[in-house]
Amino acid sequence: MDWSLSKVIRIEAGSVGISTNDLKSLLRHYKLVDEARTDELVMLARAARERSWWSGYRDVAPKGLLQLIGYESAAVIRRNFEPLLVPGLLQTEEYARAVIRQLEERYPAERVDALVELRMRRQELLDRADSPLLFFILDEAVVRRLVGGKAAMRRQVRRLIELADSPNVTIEVVPFSAGVHPGIKGPFVVLEFPDPADDDVLYVESALGDLISRDVPEEEEILAYRETFEQLRTMSLGPEGSLTYLAKLADEMT
Repeated sequence: MDWSLSKVIRIEAGSVGISTNDLKSLLRHYKLVDEARTDELVMLARAARERSWWSGYRDVAPKGLLQLIGYESAAVIRRNFEPLLVPGLLQTEEYARAVIRQLEERYPAERVDALVELRMRRQELLDRADSPLLFFILDEAVVRRLVGGKAAMRRQVRRLIELADSPNVTIEVVPFSAGVHPGIKGPFVVLEFPDPADDDVLYVESALGDLISRDVPEEEEILAYRETFEQLRTMSLGPEGSLTYLAKLADEMT
């Protein structure tokens, strides 16, 4: 193929697309001769080269976030723990705007508007016919923190209650009474995909930047995060108890 080593590395890392002709050559080299599997991979290669809707936000959104959106659009299960803020997929527009304005105060108004728009478009995932199963665990601090004022936070809590009624959404709250728990270390997302051959994806957000990992063997780091998630579930109020708590909290905010 007369390729440079760097091109091979970029293809294997998934950082660049690959033409269908190059893919067919690689499959022959890998001795993959199953016709059905070849057709499936060629179809995926064509789809990967099409422009995704979120690529239109490359100039305003972090690369790690756009990668996450791409992965979550293909996932069948999404597990998300948040210790401080309501997850982006569950935010109301006014909550999202208040958060982005405060955390990115150096951004011009146009960029803030674009990031809010991106966050709202991302929530279309919730209403898809093939929407993944979405599991969210929130520290109590998330819903106690008044973001955007009391009225805005009341509407946000009510939005959480509304979404938790969806068959594919589970929201649980870890109360302050649980004390120090493993989620204190920071937020994370673990994504699973329909093909068992596809590794899980771990997304870790921090002040230093976003990290996406799918190269770590599952029995190591990613498995540790999944175990942490299940541990947090046992420390939470449970789905029903969390809804009762949220409803009471919303009433207190009136």
